[in-house]
Amino acid sequence: MAIRMRVFVDEQKVPADEERDAYDLTARHFLALAEGAAAGTARVIFPNGPELAKITRVAVLARQRGSGIGAALLRHIMHVIPTLCFTLDSQLHAMSFYETLGFTARGEVFYEAGMPHRVMSKTKLSES
Repeated sequence: MAIRMRVFVDEQKVPADEERDAYDLTARHFLALAEGAAAGTARVIFPNGPELAKITRVAVLARQRGSGIGAALLRHIMHVIPTLCFTLDSQLHAMSFYETLGFTARGEVFYEAGMPHRVMSKTKLSES
């Protein structure tokens, strides 16, 4: 939660009461470490059942951005979550990051916490 507060509340000025929500109690939370210290986080929720995993609250500390921590975190999530379809709501400035991981944008721009977003999704390829 400390990483999310620093990134979303302190840096992006998201109100703290919007950053925390009821999903925090039931989500599967992930933590990325760099040299033994917390560097990034994300959570996965299943709003429509187990067939669709929604990755939310992806945050990497400023000093670790560009180091590959965020990409490694998302690859790990997509590897360990037993579902075929992933979705997320990307801030527009982060879309190219998610595209490098195979996500594609769909739908129109919408605003969340005052920032423009687009829905992005990815389907896992079956492994033989």
